[in-house]
Amino acid sequence: MARWNPFSKSEKEPVEDAPAESSTTGVSSDNNQTEGDKPKKTGFFGGIKQALKKTVRVLNTDIRDLVKEEGRLVDDQFLEELFAHLIKTDMGNGPAGKIRDSIAKKYRARVVKMAEVIETAKETITEIMKQEAADIIMATEGPTVIMVVGVNGAGKTTSIAKLVNLFKKQGKSVVLGAGDTFRAAAVEQLTVWSQRMGAEIVTGRQGSDPASVAYKAVDTAVKTNADICIVDTAGRLQTQSNLMEELGRIGRVMKKVVPEAPHEVLLVLDSTAGQNAISQARGFSEAASCTGIVLAKLDGSAKGGVAIPIREEFGLPVKFVGLGETPEDFAPFDVQTYVDALFDVADDE
Repeated sequence: MARWNPFSKSEKEPVEDAPAESSTTGVSSDNNQTEGDKPKKTGFFGGIKQALKKTVRVLNTDIRDLVKEEGRLVDDQFLEELFAHLIKTDMGNGPAGKIRDSIAKKYRARVVKMAEVIETAKETITEIMKQEAADIIMATEGPTVIMVVGVNGAGKTTSIAKLVNLFKKQGKSVVLGAGDTFRAAAVEQLTVWSQRMGAEIVTGRQGSDPASVAYKAVDTAVKTNADICIVDTAGRLQTQSNLMEELGRIGRVMKKVVPEAPHEVLLVLDSTAGQNAISQARGFSEAASCTGIVLAKLDGSAKGGVAIPIREEFGLPVKFVGLGETPEDFAPFDVQTYVDALFDVADDE
């Protein structure tokens, strides 16, 4: 299968702001944003730095207070305090412990400076997060089928809209499958997005079999020679075994139309969920054979380190990050940029 490189973007066009996850109204244009409201930094680093601002501020304040301008002797007390501060970002005991142990190995019984702590932390996390490019796996022929899963409120619908935006900028045709047949609002919201972005949508009656909607969406994509088919699924808790089993059935039904489908199963995780996101990743990865993660709402969390333990424990690549509310606030994930932004504590403004 081929890979789609989402970094090769065409010229940007104005796109309307995303509605809130629970609403299809109250949409405003990007053009309404004043010059003073726009972030000073541009590009992916600027976007992810802005999104990680709360996390960076925690690290900035805590590590500066811990290390102090003159430096700090690396002893057991220092290492214990450093570990506690790192945990606040929800990077997990494992990664925080590896950073602590690396600092201990390099600098025990010596005075360590802020820059040395940050350099060691970045090296450690870069090694943990190491992954292949975030490219979407593309079908060699016919439509590429992407199934999107996650709990209610994680940001699934908005993330799908952002994916459609990226694909449309590449000139690709998209068919959406509104597989969350249990929530009328979810279907309505996805329908609004499809109309705004020029994507065809397949829906079903409320309460109807979501697998039948998925089947029809993939079949429509084949018959219309669409490039992409994105199938939404009902939000569910990772503990709801019967609903989790349904995800497997949806996947099997799509294979009747396209044997290789789904080519991608993207799990949308809410960054603000912190350690609960790890539990979600465990449940969904087992039930739906997830191929990648979309880390949503990164801009609203002081727990931006949650991607680290997910990568360490499950080996799932983070493919995209949601950096804000608009379709433009979405980017392919790049490990080095993420690590640089996470530990860019020199300037948290």
